[in-house]
Amino acid sequence: MNRPKYFVGIDIASETFTASIGQFKEQSGWEIVAKPTTFENDYDTFSQYRYWLETNQAIPTNSIVCMEATGVYGEALAYFLVSNGYQLVIEAPLKVKRAFDPEGHKSDPVDSRQIAEYAYRFFDQLRDWQPKDVAIEQIKTLLTLREQLVVQKTGHKNANRAIKRKVVRTPLAEGVHQKAIKELEKHIKEIEAEIQRLIDEDPAAKELQKLLETVPGIGKTLATFLVVTMHSAPEPYNPKALAAYIGICPYEDSSGTSRYKKATSRHYGPSAMRRLIHLAAMSVRQHCPMYTHYFIRKVAEGKEKKLVINNIANKLLRMVCAIARTKTPYIAGYRSIHPQRLKQSLKTSQIPLTGS
Repeated sequence: MNRPKYFVGIDIASETFTASIGQFKEQSGWEIVAKPTTFENDYDTFSQYRYWLETNQAIPTNSIVCMEATGVYGEALAYFLVSNGYQLVIEAPLKVKRAFDPEGHKSDPVDSRQIAEYAYRFFDQLRDWQPKDVAIEQIKTLLTLREQLVVQKTGHKNANRAIKRKVVRTPLAEGVHQKAIKELEKHIKEIEAEIQRLIDEDPAAKELQKLLETVPGIGKTLATFLVVTMHSAPEPYNPKALAAYIGICPYEDSSGTSRYKKATSRHYGPSAMRRLIHLAAMSVRQHCPMYTHYFIRKVAEGKEKKLVINNIANKLLRMVCAIARTKTPYIAGYRSIHPQRLKQSLKTSQIPLTGS
């Protein structure tokens, strides 16, 4: 994308947001041309912010807007800006923070100026933000709700099990837990049905879900999570990037006196997705001979069990990316053979080659 004339930085809060406009001038270098101004973070007042941008000559054709990822706090403003033609980027707060020395005051005006300067300095690394597909957003919300209800159901089951082991029984408490469990199970089934309905209405998502379900260890829930995750990930078909996005990519830590630390994943990204992929890895380790032999061999070599399980999870991700990229279902026992080696082996075995 072409370098714009103006760089707008927005610091988002729950009730308000503060914006600054910066520009690089040949004579004086980088400077703020519109001082930080605070607006109400409410959709009905966003038109005032657009008027402020236009008054300061920052229009969609000559400016870029940058804000930090703040979840739902900045979502309405992001949709408003994109719908009005502005080029928008949303960056991780940690990336912006690390771009500046931790000196001076920290306030909303300071943050907005820094975000604007960040957009100017790292413009070549920025990626446009676009609204996500409505169905994918709904599925993502329902998956999060389902996980919350599953956690609540597990809590009620554990509490009820403990109560039943007491010498003095309390029928009312046991009944309340049982009713809560049944109600939660009912809601979970309703949510799962709605998720499947939304996926069935999207041909691409439906096809991808069915393809992923052919992979050993991947059931409907994990396949659905993968559909949503791959839709949100920056590089959905790159297994290394996807593993890093989920948080199961081990990173070496060999700096200074920490050089003896073992490589470990940073546990960033969606925790539910990370938990499910590890459960899938544990399942194939028990039920798939190929992974069972791999696990036994690596443990015998002295590798830690958790590390081997994590390796299996990464192997599953590589398979998932290949299947999603090629749109080909999993084939049990498939082995990739280089064409030149196949041709050489056929010549050696003196089997006539068609068309040679």
